[in-house]
Amino acid sequence: MTASSTPSAPFELPDTTELVVLDMAGTVVRDDGLVEVAFARAAEGTGIAGRLPEGEAQQYVRDTMGMSKIEVFTELADGDVDLAERANLEFEKAYAELVGEGLVRPITGARDTLIALREAGLAVAFTTGFAPVTRDAIIDALGWRDLVDAALSPADVGRGRPAPDLILTALMRTGTTAVDAVTVVGDTTSDVLAGHRAGAGLVVGVLSGAHDRAALESAGADLIVDDVTRLLPPGR
Repeated sequence: MTASSTPSAPFELPDTTELVVLDMAGTVVRDDGLVEVAFARAAEGTGIAGRLPEGEAQQYVRDTMGMSKIEVFTELADGDVDLAERANLEFEKAYAELVGEGLVRPITGARDTLIALREAGLAVAFTTGFAPVTRDAIIDALGWRDLVDAALSPADVGRGRPAPDLILTALMRTGTTAVDAVTVVGDTTSDVLAGHRAGAGLVVGVLSGAHDRAALESAGADLIVDDVTRLLPPGR
């Protein structure tokens, strides 16, 4: 299937769908630049920012949105694992502070979409490049603990996106019968690549986050929509 233009009407998921795997920041949660703010604090606090020309570190974090944050910092630290781990801890601390300040907000209508998917009998899983402590802080701050069947970070599965591990683990955790019964939804090229590498039946790009239509199309999204609220469960 080739990427389509944003539909004027909501898109009904295939009847075969059993599991919807959703990225968090930029997909169900508004990013509003918070990842970049937390990254800047961590990079400046640990000295990583000084290893690249001005502006390049920030561009790199934009380009790698959706990937494991420890992997991003390891690349920026030229393989210095200790430095990368310190930077990652600073990033998680900074993002947690932003969550605590009430700066993390849901995509408008995302909660209703999650409820509709669950009421239709579909399993829902969140995947993210954040550490588990940050992921859980976001879910709890939004009061969404009862709306998801699984929430996974790279630390839970071995490899972050664009590897397929997060999606395949979500499939196993929820008892989904086959990979082609999985719909993957995300705002970055790494979400799209991970979906295809996992063999998902449908890979959806959303325009509510980090990457634009051209990037999502280039990565091979089957469908591109404005945001997650465009997606309806089967039979609606």
